[in-house]
Amino acid sequence: MAARDQAASGLELESTGRYTSLEATVPQLPVGPAELLAWGSALTQIGVLAILALVFVLAHRLRSATLFTAKSVGVVGACGAVIAVAGTLGQILDGWALNRVAEMIAANGRTPGASYVFSAEVNLAPLMLGLVMVLVAGVFQYGRRLQLETEGLV
Repeated sequence: MAARDQAASGLELESTGRYTSLEATVPQLPVGPAELLAWGSALTQIGVLAILALVFVLAHRLRSATLFTAKSVGVVGACGAVIAVAGTLGQILDGWALNRVAEMIAANGRTPGASYVFSAEVNLAPLMLGLVMVLVAGVFQYGRRLQLETEGLV
């Protein structure tokens, strides 16, 4: 049996909503949650840009046959750290903002301003990818050392 679509009543900030699951339209988002959403999105995009920059740099280094350089190690390590921090922090800020908006419009049945336990889903993929990239930077450092040793033998 399909659930009926029902109107949500008692929402604040002049919001309207319908639910089997709640989808609310807020005409003007308050400044605090809007800033958190903006920062969360910006950090997520910074993580994506770090991945793209890393792919570009590695492809360029591979094509020029100078993969194991000091700069490559630094770039891979820095991109890994940026991916881990920006990707994870962006998700946390986004979840925090969405929970704050839900609390402000009283969608969860709580009184606005009352304490609310923070809950959000955080995808650990950016954190894991960032940590793996930091480990790959260590492998590049080891490869660079081996390359320098073999060049000394020739």
